[in-house]
Amino acid sequence: MKAKILIVTFIISGLVSCTKNQYTTAPQLTFKTVSTNELFRGQSIIFTLEYTDKEGDIQDTIFIQKVTKNCVDSDSKENYLVPEFPQVPNSKGEIQVRYSYGSNLEFFNIKEPACPDLNDTCVYKFILKDKAGNVSDTAISSQIVLVKS
Repeated sequence: MKAKILIVTFIISGLVSCTKNQYTTAPQLTFKTVSTNELFRGQSIIFTLEYTDKEGDIQDTIFIQKVTKNCVDSDSKENYLVPEFPQVPNSKGEIQVRYSYGSNLEFFNIKEPACPDLNDTCVYKFILKDKAGNVSDTAISSQIVLVKS
């Protein structure tokens, strides 16, 4: 199924019944990988995040902020609803956030760099909110360069 805006894919990687202090009421979110660190027009990018949550109720919102080092006019903030899936206590899994840059609009579109003659050198910040209103710590991507066409 293709989405025109954003596809947030949840892969429940299994329940872990380790020590309870690994799972907290507020979701824990960590940056794992990004598919590329240099993005050209017509390409897509996939951010992979890992979450844990004691109640397993993370189906609310993911907040995403683009912070650009060299051009604050390119900064952006977005909020997306997390799809519903079975609520399982002590859950652990992955979230994939996908964007397209330019004419390949399979996923949510990343805007062209706003400053003339400059590529965007940026990081993406992610915060996850659960159904009870608890928010995660901020997961920050590695540095990404959006190459201006």
